[in-house]
Amino acid sequence: MTAVTAVTDHTEHEHEREDDPEREREHDERSAGPEETGASADTGRGSEGVWDDGLIARRGPERGAGSTTEGYAPTDTGSSGTGSSAAQTPSTSTAYDGPLRARLDALRELVGLSRTRLDSATLAEAGRVLDEAAARRRLSDRHTVVAVAGATGSGKSTLFNALAGVTISEAGVRRPTTAAPIGCSWTDGAAPLLDRLGIPGRLRRRPLQGPDAKTLQGLVLIDLPDHDSAVAEHREHVDRILGLVDAVIWVVDPEKYADAMLHERYLRPMAGHAEVTFVVLNQVDRLPGEAADLVLDDLRRLLDEDGIALGEHGEPGATVLALSALTGEGVGELRESLGQFTQGRGAAARRIEADLDAAADRLWPVYAAGPSGGRGTRRIGLSEEARDEFADRLADAVGAAAAGLAAERAWRRTAGKACGTPWLRLWRWYEAHRSPRYVGWPVPDPPPDEEATARQRVENAVRMVADEAASGLPTPWGQAVREAAVRGAEGLSEALDELTAKAGVPRGRPPRPGWWPVAVFAQATMTLLQVLGGLWLVAQIIGVASPNLGVPVLLMLVGIVGGPGVEWASRMAARGPARRYGLDAERRLREAATGCGRARVLDPVAAELLRYLEVREQYVRVTGAGVG
Repeated sequence: MTAVTAVTDHTEHEHEREDDPEREREHDERSAGPEETGASADTGRGSEGVWDDGLIARRGPERGAGSTTEGYAPTDTGSSGTGSSAAQTPSTSTAYDGPLRARLDALRELVGLSRTRLDSATLAEAGRVLDEAAARRRLSDRHTVVAVAGATGSGKSTLFNALAGVTISEAGVRRPTTAAPIGCSWTDGAAPLLDRLGIPGRLRRRPLQGPDAKTLQGLVLIDLPDHDSAVAEHREHVDRILGLVDAVIWVVDPEKYADAMLHERYLRPMAGHAEVTFVVLNQVDRLPGEAADLVLDDLRRLLDEDGIALGEHGEPGATVLALSALTGEGVGELRESLGQFTQGRGAAARRIEADLDAAADRLWPVYAAGPSGGRGTRRIGLSEEARDEFADRLADAVGAAAAGLAAERAWRRTAGKACGTPWLRLWRWYEAHRSPRYVGWPVPDPPPDEEATARQRVENAVRMVADEAASGLPTPWGQAVREAAVRGAEGLSEALDELTAKAGVPRGRPPRPGWWPVAVFAQATMTLLQVLGGLWLVAQIIGVASPNLGVPVLLMLVGIVGGPGVEWASRMAARGPARRYGLDAERRLREAATGCGRARVLDPVAAELLRYLEVREQYVRVTGAGVG
């Protein structure tokens, strides 16, 4: 049977199945390989290893008979839900260990830490990368899945057939030609991979089993519909499968190699996947003379503008080739490049690494960029200056400085009462009884407008410290810091009022220093001298005492001058203790306000900053910069 006959037979049976669902079901059961049916690996082969044509249920002639049969056969892989052992056995490839596993673990940790701070849409791509990496790792690492993609008329199906060595995918003038993706596997055990791509058993093929087939051992080739198809379903197939395969062969032709849709929608966004990308300029047989080289150079220029690194001179990057799938020119070079690419068994890991890089780039604005989108160079966290400034604002809001001054004045006033002249003390006693508000420590309640001003000062202090902490953070994390500060500020003004009443200046008289009794005794002595001198003078005036003006006048002068002198000295001596007493009162109130602000505002803000530093460390590991 020739290849043309096989294809014709296959086309006829395909039309029959469209009209007969039962026959299509029977066909799918026949096309299932050993992995689906549980048969041995040799089931469906002839005695000499010739593949059975499952579609038309006809065994090809044995090689020993000297046959020159050119035919294709379905793969040994079936549809999903077959219970294949390959689908249950995790890959043991070391390509997923080391740095790649560390990056995946970091991304998983990053997503977990960010769920309560970022919306699900932002983390959707990262979650997809994790899911796809886990799914691909569970499948065979002996296979490399490569998609053949291209525009209408680019010749991708012809190239697909040329690599398979037999006509598998229909190529013709009818457009779009490929309506559904077709899979072709060079090696057994690819069923789970094709299940993952959603390719049914009736669209799975095997290549011609010739000498060239050994070059592509492990390859699973997927012929995609046209990416520029007018049918939306075709484009959906392309977009879905491109996100699942290990590598892509982009087939372009001399007419549409510069198509804006190809470059803007596919090549440019996937520039980071250059190492798993092949770009093939097909139909070079249509170009005369050196035109093929000129077009190929222009194609390389466009790829460079797209940001796609070109794998030239041994450097990693995209492979760019020129060939003619129709005449076979350059197909051997592509087959050899694919063989080396497949035998390395690292395409799946490189694809996942590229997906990680792309996900890290998309997450850059929410993990590493500042509010303006640029790279932040500012140190993350609250500086000591910012903390001190916040404490100063809270202290100002509760009136710590005013309370300290009031305490200092009260201490001096108490010293004046204790060490002043009796005549001044009598006067102050009179004033105290006439105005009871001067009794004890005069700390009047603030008026309502002052309370409102204090509340505004607290809110302003919280807002400024939140802005300082959020400065330089990505927008979502800066917002989280501000929200934490706002939540902590609820009820802060009332709490500060309670602390002011408890930790403020105590009611009653301030403590007296040790020198006060001496000053009081000295003042009493001066008063006694004044009284003695005055009585002596009165006694002389009424004739009771003998006339002697000098001594009583001298006693009175000493008492009159000494009393104010003692009072002045006491005031000077009281300045230092009074100042220290006022500062101590201010410090207590300041510390109370600072402690309240720290517990309610600074600690929640610091927790958010710590969480951000943790996720940023994980993000650095995701990018690969922190993975050794």
